[in-house]
Amino acid sequence: MRRPGRGAAGYAELERDLTGVDRLVAPFRDAEYGERVWASIAPALRVYTPAHRGDAARLWSRWIRAGWLGKGLGYAAACALLLSCAFYAGRQWEQRNRPAPPVAKALPANPPLPRQPIVVVVLDDHLDRSERFLVQLKHADLDSTAIASPMRDEARSLLAANRVCRKNLAQAADPELSTALDHLDQLLAEAANAPGGLNAHSIAKLQDEMNSDGLLFEVRVLRSRISHRKSAGDGASKGGTA
Repeated sequence: MRRPGRGAAGYAELERDLTGVDRLVAPFRDAEYGERVWASIAPALRVYTPAHRGDAARLWSRWIRAGWLGKGLGYAAACALLLSCAFYAGRQWEQRNRPAPPVAKALPANPPLPRQPIVVVVLDDHLDRSERFLVQLKHADLDSTAIASPMRDEARSLLAANRVCRKNLAQAADPELSTALDHLDQLLAEAANAPGGLNAHSIAKLQDEMNSDGLLFEVRVLRSRISHRKSAGDGASKGGTA
């Protein structure tokens, strides 16, 4: 067969080549063709015989009479029990030999911040009031009686606060502070309990005692030291919250 060319000439040549090819004709098959094919292959096929229900029943009854069914169920139950015991024993052994988890130390959610003692705050306020009272007493006008009553009331209030501070600082090893509070207690007691109340004579006497003991200077020094300690405590508290 030659390779066809392009165009009409090639198509005509291809058509002539295809016309010359012999066509296959299917053989004729009559109506009995299928039966003849089945008859030819039937001897080679295995005959299928369905099982009957009676055979299965007879098989079960035979097993029951022989005791095989009971033995089989007993063996299955024994195996299931053995597996359950083995599983339980394994779990118990695992729990007993499991290493204990490390105990983590519980940390407080909010660690306590260093706070300055309440005694320092109270003492700083008491020394501030005492200093102002001593300054007022030092510059009191001996000819005026208008300030006598307020000064006596303030002396009584300071005397009560001073005794509380002395009680709180009884165990403190601070002889300078204890001595100043003792001197202040004596002066406040005289001002609060002066016979006939505060007058020019009693005020002048208190001024002499305050000047001779240098009480105002002592209170100022102590207040400066306590204020510095209070400021240091405030700085530590702010540093802890930063």
